[in-house]
Amino acid sequence: MSDTQSLSPSRNDFAEMLEASMTARRDFEEVVVKGIITAIEKDVAVIDVGLKMEGRVPLKEFTAPGRESTLKVGDTVEVYVERVENANGEAVISRDKARREEAWDRLEKTFEKRERVDGVIFNRVKGGFTVDLGGAVAFLPGSQVDIRPVKDAGPLMNIPQPFRILKMDKRRGNIVVSRRSILEEDRAEHRQEVVRELNEGDTREGVVKNITDYGAFVELAPGVDGLLHVTDMSWSRVNHPSEVLNVNDTVKVKIIKINPETHRISLGIKQLQPDPWQGVAAKYPVGAKFRGRVTNITDYGAFVELEQGIEGLVHVSEMSWVKKNVHPGKIVSTSQEVDVMVLEVDEGKRRVSLGLKQCANNPWETFAEQHPIGSVIEGEIKNITEFGLFVGITDEMDGMVHLSDLDWNKPGEEAIKDYAKGQRVKAKVLDVDPDKERIALGIKQVGSDPMDSVGELRKGADVTCTVTSIESGGVEVQVGGEGGPKAFIRRSDLSKDRNEQRPERFAVGDKVDARVTGFDRTTRRISLSIKAREVAEEKEAVEQYGSADSGASLGDILGAALKERGGKN
Repeated sequence: MSDTQSLSPSRNDFAEMLEASMTARRDFEEVVVKGIITAIEKDVAVIDVGLKMEGRVPLKEFTAPGRESTLKVGDTVEVYVERVENANGEAVISRDKARREEAWDRLEKTFEKRERVDGVIFNRVKGGFTVDLGGAVAFLPGSQVDIRPVKDAGPLMNIPQPFRILKMDKRRGNIVVSRRSILEEDRAEHRQEVVRELNEGDTREGVVKNITDYGAFVELAPGVDGLLHVTDMSWSRVNHPSEVLNVNDTVKVKIIKINPETHRISLGIKQLQPDPWQGVAAKYPVGAKFRGRVTNITDYGAFVELEQGIEGLVHVSEMSWVKKNVHPGKIVSTSQEVDVMVLEVDEGKRRVSLGLKQCANNPWETFAEQHPIGSVIEGEIKNITEFGLFVGITDEMDGMVHLSDLDWNKPGEEAIKDYAKGQRVKAKVLDVDPDKERIALGIKQVGSDPMDSVGELRKGADVTCTVTSIESGGVEVQVGGEGGPKAFIRRSDLSKDRNEQRPERFAVGDKVDARVTGFDRTTRRISLSIKAREVAEEKEAVEQYGSADSGASLGDILGAALKERGGKN
């Protein structure tokens, strides 16, 4: 074998070299390498990546959105090698993927530290925008573009600006960013700086930026506003902020309170004016009458303005002497001027209680003057209840007839059945109470008391009665003549003779004499007994016409007594 042959590589050596070369190329794939730009052809850069290979990359991959390319031959750049050879024997390389790999590493560190990242909005997509973060593309939701909704995002596109990464998922290649959080942070920092310079009690000028149902937001400095509540706009009642303010109005306000934690600012306008409630008790003494204007009507009453900033409440119970359970809106109307009386003043609670009815004549007092107790009135039965009748005195006033004042003889529960709603009746005024707004009437008092028709009744007196009803337990009788009081004689009191104690032996219309055994004018109860009268007559006869030792029989004694009475008659 010659020396030349010994220097030639064997087939095994060539195979080993080929394998080593292939291994080196495989290790060269899917990595980021540094290359040198050897030429720029139209819109493509030719880059030498080593291993005697070149690749081509579009120039646009080297230029961020909104910027121009500054590449030139000889520049060193980083590219991502996808595979070593393509169909043309070149390396397939990408600047975008190199930037993406680099960007993901950088962005992950930024996300962990919760730092801001610069980016450029370069395209609009469904639900938001795409943002270039220096090689990685992120999604910017529409709700995260600005603090307030953005109608035109054109001025925000293709310009570098800071963002906050909200979420990263490298496996899926998803990044979500927010521009709004950056603006809120900046505004919060700016707000803190401005708030530090403000003090409670300061007076500032501001511009009304927004009006709501409960107040208005006033901008004291760019990005710093305070709430002017509707109750702090004026000492007078303000139903809606739009009554006194408009958007873009410049107003002078007083800083009422600053919350050190939330940095919220409460503002007031009325605090710049004198407090009208100071000394209000002396200015509006209880019992005095004033004229005011109705400013608001509610279910429970009406508010009346006595002067600017001073309102009092007329409760529904103090609106009318006679109109009860009526909505205040049916008695007064908004903006109506009315006369009111001061009933109570509480400066501490800023409350004034007013009365409307007190400025009009009290109809109950007027009625008492025109209809003294004992006078008779006539009216229509307005209502019937379980405890009596209500009789209309005027269109708006009623008097009550209690059950006990319906009839002298009948129980009230029975007597009330004789009356009907709408029936006209006469009644006597028994009592008038203006404070309680009550009038007591009596129907039975219009006629005479049956008790008076029989003269003076007393226990032991004998009376003549007329049988009016036969009952199993006795008989009902009318004492005296027609219209007299009624009483009941029990079966055991019908006769001293047991055989005669039979109610059926009497007939309606019979006249009987009986003795009063009990009488109570208050309860109007009369107790009568025929038996007691007979026993008393017998005793009297014995005393006058016989004695225990005379030997005369009881029949002889009674016969003599009856004979004498018959002779006298």
